[in-house]
Amino acid sequence: MTDLAGIDGLAAVAGDYDAIFCDVWGVVHDGEKKSASAEAALAAARQVGCKVILLTNSPRPAEGVARQLDTLGVTRAAYDGIVTSGDVTRALIAKAGRKLFHLGPARDVDLFAGLDITLVPADEAEAVVCTGLVNDEVETPEDYSGMLAQFKARSLPMICANPDVVVHRGDRIIFCAGALARDYAAFGGEVRMAGKPYRPIYEEACLMAELGPDEKVLAIGDGLNTDIRGANGFGLDALLIVGGIHGAELDDAGGEAKPLEALLAAQDLKARYFMPALA
Repeated sequence: MTDLAGIDGLAAVAGDYDAIFCDVWGVVHDGEKKSASAEAALAAARQVGCKVILLTNSPRPAEGVARQLDTLGVTRAAYDGIVTSGDVTRALIAKAGRKLFHLGPARDVDLFAGLDITLVPADEAEAVVCTGLVNDEVETPEDYSGMLAQFKARSLPMICANPDVVVHRGDRIIFCAGALARDYAAFGGEVRMAGKPYRPIYEEACLMAELGPDEKVLAIGDGLNTDIRGANGFGLDALLIVGGIHGAELDDAGGEAKPLEALLAAQDLKARYFMPALA
């Protein structure tokens, strides 16, 4: 096992890789403003021959994420393509039955575009597709415990289009679909997912980047159980952004490699590099 190493900038290692799979929320932006340093680092990596694929657990299709990045002012010179959890979850949705209940905000409805399904009330559904809390600014997963119990009583499978449990939106913590999926699984409900850390999203990213079997990929992210666990499971080197969603937890390592390596190992995780924020 190669020791964990701190780096000052992506440029120090980008030349060693054929492609970069980079997380979006928490690395490229925080939901309200972009990271200019991350944008510049990714654009520079492309200039030295790296293909940059943005890999996000957003439940929205790639086109919607690209529009959000445009709105935040992220240049398209910073990436070659986008693969979302929503993109790869559509295959699960297509197999789930014709009558589905959408649990989530109306803004995510484009996830279902072009699929041969009908969105129905919960009591008519054959399965549930969860894209998030309906109003994630004020609601918590506890608000859904009664609904989840009803789903379990009917043995409805839940397709979770965003495995993330929480994200930062500015300086606030926002619950995601993954929190409801976690709670549904705790009820004993069946949960299906395809985003990070699961293989389908990585397989799709490899296809988009047109990677051969011997080409090297660096996965970048701040989520331990999504970005880093997914990279480990798919056999990719990982660059952990320690100032992201797990900042408080990882702060105990004091920015030092050995304590951080031990913290990761305690969760059966490893990373090749780390830095406070992508630059």
